[in-house]
Amino acid sequence: MVIEMPTQSDGENRMIKANKRTRFSVAVSVVCALMLLASVPVKAADATNPEADRKAFQAFFFAKFPKVAKDDFANGPYAVNEGMRKQWKEIMEFPPYDPALDEGHTEWDKPFANGKTYADCFDNKGEGIRQTYPRFIAATGQVETLEGAINRCRVENGEKPLNWMTGMMASLTAVMAESSRGKPFDITIPDDPRALAAYERGKEFFYARKGQLGMSCASCHVSPAGERMRGDILAPALGILAAMPIYRSDWGSMGTTIRRISSCSAQTRSLPLEDNGEDYRDLEYFLSYMSNGIAIAGPGTRP
Repeated sequence: MVIEMPTQSDGENRMIKANKRTRFSVAVSVVCALMLLASVPVKAADATNPEADRKAFQAFFFAKFPKVAKDDFANGPYAVNEGMRKQWKEIMEFPPYDPALDEGHTEWDKPFANGKTYADCFDNKGEGIRQTYPRFIAATGQVETLEGAINRCRVENGEKPLNWMTGMMASLTAVMAESSRGKPFDITIPDDPRALAAYERGKEFFYARKGQLGMSCASCHVSPAGERMRGDILAPALGILAAMPIYRSDWGSMGTTIRRISSCSAQTRSLPLEDNGEDYRDLEYFLSYMSNGIAIAGPGTRP
């Protein structure tokens, strides 16, 4: 007995192919529109002068959003879209990150097996210092993020490192961010050629097009900032890390800066890199330096 499997008709096949072409065309149109909007990225003339970069970077966003107060850039899309701002104010009556804060405070005060605590690892016992991270560490010649400092603290005290992106790590960084609310970013680039090189690598990563879509971080967060992409409002790059860590509705949980950067890579069809790799750390160094003077507002919440 021969059993004939049902097949699609030629008409159905043509319809499926047409639908695929349509979806592809729409996707390409969206990407091209964003790339055109971002075709003139904000780059300072002097590539060796980070402070000149910062002034040009901030001047661009102050001119683009003249009604947004300086420190309000820490609130991302809520600072540039009135409808989202109203929703945000309602959400903040019962912030979704509160459980993470409670968990973080409990963990922060709990001694390690050797009797020491997180407070023993940081300046000022970890209070009010989040705005100084990430930092360039001369001993290693590399940038260290706040998450990196927490995991180094754990390892040096005989504990296992935490997941870089979420869970307890996000809860601990939420505690440190809360203690720095209102304190402006104060990132330093010491007089060390390795520190300047790290800054330049972060800057290059921000502007370089990458992945299947050929997009850069600037493609979404410079010229198109404040515009809508699908259901999202694109946040300005200025102050974009000031509310970290954040609770995102689409995650349903808290996430660190590293998690957000990694998810952006995936959304632009770039392969996510090593969680605490040099590329992500240097990018965070660049973006945080660009936001010097913007007050910390973390932990935060996003759509």
